Amino acid sequence: MPSARQNLSGSVRHSPSGRAVGPADPAEHIDVSIYLKDPPAEPGASRDACHDTRAQRLQPALQELADFAKAHGLTVKEQDPGRRLVKLYGSVGDLQKAFGTELKCYEHQGRQFRGRTGALSLPESLADKIEAVLGLDNRPAATPKVVFSRNAAAAGYYPNVIAKLYGFPATKGEGKGQCIALIELGGGFKKADTNTAFHVMNLPPPQVVAVGVSGGTNTPGEDQGADGEVALDIQVAGGAAPGAKIAVYFAPNTDQGFVDAITKAVHDTKNKPSVMSISWGAPESDWTDQAIAAMNSAFADAAGFGVSVFAASGDRLAGDGVDDGKPHVDFPASSPGVVGCGGTRLSAGAGKIADELVWNSNGAGTGGGVSARFPAPDYQNGVSLPASGRGVPDVAADADPNTGYRIVVGGAVETIGGTSAAAPLWAGLFALLNETRTKPIGAPHATLYAHATAFRDVTEGDNIENGYGYAAGPGWDACTGLGTPDGAALAKAFEEKGTT
Repeated sequence: MPSARQNLSGSVRHSPSGRAVGPADPAEHIDVSIYLKDPPAEPGASRDACHDTRAQRLQPALQELADFAKAHGLTVKEQDPGRRLVKLYGSVGDLQKAFGTELKCYEHQGRQFRGRTGALSLPESLADKIEAVLGLDNRPAATPKVVFSRNAAAAGYYPNVIAKLYGFPATKGEGKGQCIALIELGGGFKKADTNTAFHVMNLPPPQVVAVGVSGGTNTPGEDQGADGEVALDIQVAGGAAPGAKIAVYFAPNTDQGFVDAITKAVHDTKNKPSVMSISWGAPESDWTDQAIAAMNSAFADAAGFGVSVFAASGDRLAGDGVDDGKPHVDFPASSPGVVGCGGTRLSAGAGKIADELVWNSNGAGTGGGVSARFPAPDYQNGVSLPASGRGVPDVAADADPNTGYRIVVGGAVETIGGTSAAAPLWAGLFALLNETRTKPIGAPHATLYAHATAFRDVTEGDNIENGYGYAAGPGWDACTGLGTPDGAALAKAFEEKGTT
C-alpha cells in the first residue's frame, strides 16, 4: 500500500508573470536541489568539522531520500551533507509524479521557463525531513541592484577614493588572508577590465577566481547590466580591500541557483570566504517560504563559520517595484541574518565628504522599510521602527549613480550606482577588519547596533514613492539604517578584546 503523502511546508507557488504556452516536455531531463533540515552550524565551528558531523546525523534521511528517488525512476546526481543538499536528476514526467505537481512552459519578456502553481507533496515520513525542493520551477528569481548613470556629466569616484572618504582603516595587508565571496546570477567579468580598473586606481589587481555553481559560468558579453553588476562588485570590494582574494560564485538566475550559490560559498572549504556580498534580490512577496527557509539556514551556517553577509536593499524606493501601492522590502536583505545595505547620495571635495543624503533621484532610490516576513530581531530592540517587523536596511553607503563609482566594464569606464555598490563596499571594509583579528567577525548586527556613534548619521532625504515610504532622521531610519561607515570608529568597535 502506498504511503500517505502530505504537502511540503512552504512550497506553494503562485502563477508566474507571463503567458502559459503549453505543458512542460515530460521527456526533458532536469535536476532539482533538495535541502534537508538540520541544526545550524555551531558558533566557531570549522566547515570541515560541520560537514563530518552533518553527514552522520543526516544519514537516515539521505538513505530514505535515495530510496524515494529509486522508486520514482530518479537518480541521485550529487550528495553534499555539509550543505544539507541532495540533487536528484530525472525526466520532467517522473519528477512531476514524484512531487505531485504539474509543470507548464511560460514566456515572459522574451524568456521561456518552467512554472508551477500550488504545493508540492511527498510521503509523510520524508516531507518532515525536507526544508526545500528547488528547481522544478525555474522562473527568474532576482534582479541585480545596479543602476547605470544617465547623466553624461556624472564623473563619479573610483572605489578606493570612496573607501578613503569613509575612513576605511589602512591595514598592513589591505585585506590579505581574507576571501570575499560575491554571488552572481548572470553576467561575467574580463580580466582585462579588472586589470585596467586597478591600474587607474594605482592598486595591484586582486586575485579573482570564478566558481561555477549548478551550471552557472563566467560569461561576459551577453548582458551589459549583469556584466556591470559583476564588474561593480569586483572593483568596489577589491578597491576597498585590494589584498583580499575575491571568489565569484556564478549560478543561474533561479531560486535553485541562488540558494545553491549561497550554500556553495558558505561551505567552500577551498576558498573559505569570511565575508559575502549579495547584490541580487527580489521583493519578499516573490519568494516561497521554502526558498527563504533554505537561504536563512545558509545564513545561520555562515554566522557559525564566522562569515559576515551583506546584501543590497534594492533600488526601487519603498515600493521595491511591486505595483500595489504599498511599501515592500527586498529579500535577502530583509533576512535577520544579513546586513541590509541602503544607499545615499554623496558629495565630496578636497578629500572630505561635504554632504550626504538619502538616494532618491530620477525615479530610483534606496529600498527600505519593514519586513512582512520576519519579526524584529533582538538586535533592533532599541530601535524605533515605523511598524512591527524587521527593519531594513541596517547600514548604507554611496549608491546614487550620479555620485557613483567609476567602473571599467567592456573596456569602457561607466559611472554606476545602486545599493549593489553599498554591499561590496561594506564587504571590503569587513575584510580589512577581519585581517586584524584572530577570528572573523561573523554576524555583526549586535555590535553594529550597540555602536550607533560609529556611523555617519544621514538625516536628510527620503525613499518615498507615490506618497508612501519613509523619511530619514536622527538615528536608525528605514532609508539608510544606522548610517554610512566611519571606518576608524568601526575598527575600534570590532577590535578583539585583549588586542590593540
